[in-house]
Amino acid sequence: MSLIFPPRQDSDSIKWQRFAGKDVLPLWIADSDFAAPLCVTEALQARISHGVFGYGETPQELSELIVERLWQRYDWRITADDIVYLPGLVTALHLAVQTLTQPNDAVFCPTPIYPPFRQAIKQHGRDGVFQDCHTVDGRWLPQLPSHAKAKDIRLAMVCNPLNPGGTVFRRDELLKLDALAKTNDWIVCSDEIHCDLLIDENARHIPYASLNDDAAQRAITLMAPSKTFNIAGLGCAFAVIQNPTLRRQIQQALEGLIPAVNILGFHAAIAAYRHGDDWLQQQLAFLRQQHQKVLDAVNALPGLSMLPNEATYLAWIDASQLNHPNPSRLFEQFGLGLSPGSAFGNRQFVRLNFACSDEVLDQALTRLRAAVGSLAN
Repeated sequence: MSLIFPPRQDSDSIKWQRFAGKDVLPLWIADSDFAAPLCVTEALQARISHGVFGYGETPQELSELIVERLWQRYDWRITADDIVYLPGLVTALHLAVQTLTQPNDAVFCPTPIYPPFRQAIKQHGRDGVFQDCHTVDGRWLPQLPSHAKAKDIRLAMVCNPLNPGGTVFRRDELLKLDALAKTNDWIVCSDEIHCDLLIDENARHIPYASLNDDAAQRAITLMAPSKTFNIAGLGCAFAVIQNPTLRRQIQQALEGLIPAVNILGFHAAIAAYRHGDDWLQQQLAFLRQQHQKVLDAVNALPGLSMLPNEATYLAWIDASQLNHPNPSRLFEQFGLGLSPGSAFGNRQFVRLNFACSDEVLDQALTRLRAAVGSLAN
């Protein structure tokens, strides 16, 4: 078994088509360049060979796999009834804001954060309480709202592991959030889509909802095999909602508005969760090497710095000391397409996706050095 990097330049890839016709390496969107595990492609081929693609039922097998996986990995006991399937997690962010808050409610969200968080809050006209992340012992941690702000908040939207930043929250850190949520009766929507992608071998993912019974009753936990196995285009995600009232509210909001997960997405998820973990371990070993390569290169350059990732394949690079008004534009001029920090809440940063081949990453780091070097001339 080995990782395969199919050419994507002439495919339908959003990642690679963004800079089509330009000599720009796309290391922006959270989409890895690995081919999915063979077990996934074999499962899809088997299903396609059947030749009939009518309406499909939600496979009980997948729910059983998820229940077993969460118990084995996190000692988190859920039931199949707690699972709500979704075509993508961004859908759930919007539903949480629209359905579980009122127009005069505030929504807490750390910043910088994955852009759809901010978009959901803005689109539905809610007041966003955006608290800046800061560094503590070489890790990005969000500041929690003051008591004055906390009392107006109805919903907290968090990302664990943090995207961007790659922090894997420890139990005591999650308990601080939980105490504030309990005191102020918040609902907590926790995006945990990157939970399998642990770069730090000593890190341990802890779902917020697994902390205690109270957390379980106020939590909406968002997960998917999409980032883990690079199958986001197949559109299969899920929310774990153990509170039946919250679950019913989300399910009612879904009906007639949000399409069901397609049958190929279901079959890919089953194959990935049942047979893909050996491939995942190989991916993690490779990502750890790529991460170290990026970390060393960035921190050797004047004007750039980066903290080590505990998780995700997304490097959060501080370019504030470059004294350049638009770092992402500078890097693009040197053939490097990164996510601009402004989309996440801080324009002096850029995000670099290192889930790519050695050849692509080596070229990217060469271009990064050239861009920084140009400012010294």
